[in-house]
Amino acid sequence: MYGELAGWWPLLSAPAAYAEEAEIYRGLLATAGDRAPETVLELGSGGGNNASHLKAHFRLTLVDLSAGMLEVSRELNPGCEHVQGDMRTVRLGRVFDAVFVHDAVAYMTSEEDLRKVMDTAFAHCRPGGAALFAPDHLRENFRTGTDYGGHDGDGRAARFLEWTWDPDPLDTTYTVDYAYLLREADGSVRVTHDRHLEGLFPRATWLRLLADAGFQAEAVPVEHSELEPGSYELFVATRPPG
Repeated sequence: MYGELAGWWPLLSAPAAYAEEAEIYRGLLATAGDRAPETVLELGSGGGNNASHLKAHFRLTLVDLSAGMLEVSRELNPGCEHVQGDMRTVRLGRVFDAVFVHDAVAYMTSEEDLRKVMDTAFAHCRPGGAALFAPDHLRENFRTGTDYGGHDGDGRAARFLEWTWDPDPLDTTYTVDYAYLLREADGSVRVTHDRHLEGLFPRATWLRLLADAGFQAEAVPVEHSELEPGSYELFVATRPPG
């Protein structure tokens, strides 16, 4: 998905589908710190779907490890600054009013890597500013499930089946398998399988690591029209002033 198939991303996951959740993130970012933010750093920005909505409210700097996804995002969000970097280690040498870490944080499969992301967020968050972390799942609310989607484009089209499951409930990871049907403009179709290993931690671990990184943090339940009530929560963290 993040390499050779990155160019298919807008057909697998359209920016318009992110409007509701992006508004949730905007509201939390706007009120979490000591003042409404002007500058926001997004770590793991991917193809820029959230940014396509948030850029109307904040001045965004978008960081992602995948060159292909950054290329997609630059086309969608030409007015935003884009930087290729690893969210665990990138250091831009400046601070922002807020830091946003969306579901790319799920690729942190150990406490060590998760803490490194939190350290990155803390290093780039000004005193009094806020950071928002949005993992897909916590250990407490994880559910096995399937999803599907995709879109038609100008000549090309894509569909996917997503299967989320946990082969070992005792470790800190779960598995997401994707099957893609990718139709070229000439009508030819290929099928591709993609497996993602993602991190799964209990709420207490998140809060402990955020505190260790220097943040004051809380878990915030979030309601979304496409999700079962009570199944999703985010972490809102603030960097103490001074």
